[in-house]
Amino acid sequence: MKTTQRTFKTVDDYISSFSPDIREKLDVIRKTIKKAAPKAEESISYNMPAYKQNGPLIYFAVFKSHIGLYPGSVKLPLDESIKPKTISDLVKHQLKRNNK
Repeated sequence: MKTTQRTFKTVDDYISSFSPDIREKLDVIRKTIKKAAPKAEESISYNMPAYKQNGPLIYFAVFKSHIGLYPGSVKLPLDESIKPKTISDLVKHQLKRNNK
């Protein structure tokens, strides 16, 4: 069986494709990333939101039961609240690695 996957051009396009409860979580993630790395470039890469500054910082994607954060492989369960500090710490860690 062939399935078609939507191709996203912007992060706004990606986020708007989900239900309001998921969009709320994605907005928290997005704002947290932007606060932790205000100079990061926002784009779509591998059909998911991506943030880069002197190299890749973090990507995120929604799955059936969680939101994945990459690099690394962090799963944020959809039935739990978002912890902005965890996301901020991941982004800041990647910034340090990229600026070496």
